[in-house]
Amino acid sequence: MDPKLERVREIIRAMPSVIVAYSGGADSAFLADVAHEVLGERMLAITAVSPSLAPDERRAAGELAVERGWRHREIQTHELERDEYARNAPDRCYHCKTELFAALGALTGEAAEVLVGTNLDDRSDFRPGQRAAAERGVRAPLLEAELTKNEIRALSRERGLTTWDKPASACLASRIAYGVEVTAERLDRVARAEAFLRELGLTQIRVRDHGELARIEVDREAIELLAAEPARGRVSAFLRELGFAYVTLDLEGFRSGSMNTVLLSIGRREA
Repeated sequence: MDPKLERVREIIRAMPSVIVAYSGGADSAFLADVAHEVLGERMLAITAVSPSLAPDERRAAGELAVERGWRHREIQTHELERDEYARNAPDRCYHCKTELFAALGALTGEAAEVLVGTNLDDRSDFRPGQRAAAERGVRAPLLEAELTKNEIRALSRERGLTTWDKPASACLASRIAYGVEVTAERLDRVARAEAFLRELGLTQIRVRDHGELARIEVDREAIELLAAEPARGRVSAFLRELGFAYVTLDLEGFRSGSMNTVLLSIGRREA
């Protein structure tokens, strides 16, 4: 028996009932599955629906919940109506999570705990949303048990979760460069651009929105594919139709949290 998995079970077992913030990603799916195993009908998985959630992600989250037999609901969140979120400063995620946890808190009642799928590896990146979780007393059992992303994937595979090898997929707003206003239209064009790239057979992708410029990140093995015809011409034409004036291919390839590179650069200059 995996000691970290047992620790997650122990943490959840001590809770009368829980609400799991469930996006459909590998971490939240694993957490929901373990919570369902431990608490059964006293676990409710909630998917927050807004323009920042890609339609494909919403559909996949619902299908997995049905497959696993979880109690599952969708709720609407309205982070775009928050000026602090829309202006897209580096603390955007804090305001997004504040909106989410306020909505979840209204559902909990006095006995239910709100849980998120934060893991140990998340500590290594800039994640202001964790501050919002701490302020509202939101628990992170995977982090408390010191589970890493790779361990979560391995345990998910053992449980038969189809998300075990699902590529990381943060919310669509994370694709928009800091300082560029977050709008429903920008979120939609990012979602459509990434869906188009997936139709070409690519999996690990990001289309970063820098206003007039689209910066495409893919696995390094796929860079040559996108740089060659006919893919180059098709992708360029499609993204221009979406409203981008310039379309670029990032030669460094995909890396999670690449928008935070500018924050690290500023920190080094000010040090």
